Amino acid sequence: MNIKNIISILSGLLMLVALTGCEGEKDLIIIDGNLPIKTSTLYMVGDATPNGWSLDAATALTPTDEDPLVFSWEGPLNVGEMKLCLATGSWDNPFIRPQNAGEEINKKGLTDETFKMHAGDPDDKWKVSESGIYNLRFDLRNWTMSATYVREQDAPVIDPIVADALYIVGDFNGWNIDSPTQLEKKSDYIFVYEGPLTAGEMKACLTTGSWDASFIRPETNGCRINRNGVESGNFVYSVNPDNKWKIEEPGIYRLTFDLQNWTIAAEYTGDFKPAPKLYMIGEATDGGWSWDAATVIEASSENENIFVWEGELGRGSFKASEEKDFGAPFYRPSTPDCEVSDKGVTSNEMVHTTGPDDQWLVTVAGKYRLTFNTADMTFNAEFLSGSTTLPSLYMIGEATAGGWSLDDATEISTSTENIYVWEGNLKEGTFKACLTKDFSAPFYRPATADCEISENGAASSGMVFTTGPDDQWKVVKAGKYRLTFNLADMTFEAKYLEAAVTVAPLYTIGEATAGGWSLDAATEFTPVDGTEGEYTWTGTLKTGTFKVCSEKDFSAPFYRPSKADVEVSESGVAANDMVYTTGPDDQWKVVKEGRYELTLNIKAMTINVKYLD
Repeated sequence: MNIKNIISILSGLLMLVALTGCEGEKDLIIIDGNLPIKTSTLYMVGDATPNGWSLDAATALTPTDEDPLVFSWEGPLNVGEMKLCLATGSWDNPFIRPQNAGEEINKKGLTDETFKMHAGDPDDKWKVSESGIYNLRFDLRNWTMSATYVREQDAPVIDPIVADALYIVGDFNGWNIDSPTQLEKKSDYIFVYEGPLTAGEMKACLTTGSWDASFIRPETNGCRINRNGVESGNFVYSVNPDNKWKIEEPGIYRLTFDLQNWTIAAEYTGDFKPAPKLYMIGEATDGGWSWDAATVIEASSENENIFVWEGELGRGSFKASEEKDFGAPFYRPSTPDCEVSDKGVTSNEMVHTTGPDDQWLVTVAGKYRLTFNTADMTFNAEFLSGSTTLPSLYMIGEATAGGWSLDDATEISTSTENIYVWEGNLKEGTFKACLTKDFSAPFYRPATADCEISENGAASSGMVFTTGPDDQWKVVKAGKYRLTFNLADMTFEAKYLEAAVTVAPLYTIGEATAGGWSLDAATEFTPVDGTEGEYTWTGTLKTGTFKVCSEKDFSAPFYRPSKADVEVSESGVAANDMVYTTGPDDQWKVVKEGRYELTLNIKAMTINVKYLD
């Protein structure tokens, strides 16, 4: 191809590009409005829909034959709320919602109402205000929806419900689905409950542990139960809508559920029978968790449902019971760790249940007036004055002198409320602290597991007060420390002062020693005068292993080599560094029998070995 042809072709291409650019500029279209929502699936969720708020079982709409982007559905809608999504599996996905929050779907219907689609807030939903059979139509091409009322819902098919057990759950037992109140089975289909009900809501179920199961509920939400019985005797068995009975008057009731005919009867049998006294226990009380030392609260002479107590409370938790029995129901807050402080109590709602084991948590020690009202299930706490007696703090763990024995726990007293300071030796190992010598009580612990303490102090200052998980501080460098527990700010500080000095005797055991592995026959070292932390021993060692301890206790830490099988021979010791741990069970290994001089310095953490003959 000659140069003229090449130039001609390039010129033509440039003209074509120019013309194309002009044509594109001429035909540029600005799209105003929403693009069609392209999807092959559409689902609705909500308590108004057949499957409720279960996203995994969301109700599917069907694409129409005339347009795959127009979806329709016909079926029952309950009174409640609803919204739509393109895919199940995550609440973080965008949802189709009404333009105006709470737009009503009822017998009047809706025609070509615009909708919006977005994720997150505001969580706008349609509100079905009248139940019935509806025809829904969602046009994803034009972002509109229509709802047409077809007819009333069919009456429920009443098939006998076969059940081994029946439970009720509600405000009266703290909505504890893991431990609802079981009814007595009188026959194949008749179940009866007789006992106290507080004011509030209630429904029934056949199984425990799940809110996603079908429940026995009234036909209409808020069906009343009072001295006159139950407002309507019929019930339904369904996942949705989440209708509940409403107990208007607290008292003793006899409830009878007929699972064959789907009916409930309620008989008011009397007022609450108040307990003569309450027993208060917990580490915040003087008696701790001991029933024998429980704080007794007598009923008021003016009102047998009112229990008032005045006295000192330390920091910690508490609850109250009518019986000295850990298996009995307790009066407790309706939420976990409801705080009691100089500002009073964060919530005055009280429940009477066996679980969950929620307790009031005193965060400011002092003198209080507590009022338990077992009639309206309320609790009040009035702070009267600061604490006059400050409780001790107890520290336990293998890092402490007393190990894990609560009887030998390291006691930390204080004259400053909420601030506890201690100085002393800590071994390598873990520890935690408590206000009550009871392993089932809450402990002060690090906010993160295995928070290390070394010559650099504590890795983290965060502190919690819990029964679990069993996190503990971990001393990785033995030594003398100053520890500060701030119970007000929930912080912890550790300052390394110097290497630990142990004045207790040292003992060596092992098959290399005369006494073997017997702690009773252990070989004792002699402290070296004038040298702090240094001990010596001279004698015969057989071939075999040995280690050294300061306590005659196999569970206590031992002085040992920093790695396994460090050899001792006529040349001395292969490595003279030493550790003080409960494990791994490393030991020195004598490979040459003979007479030796051993010198241990527990401050410098070294061992020196001299072969004599």
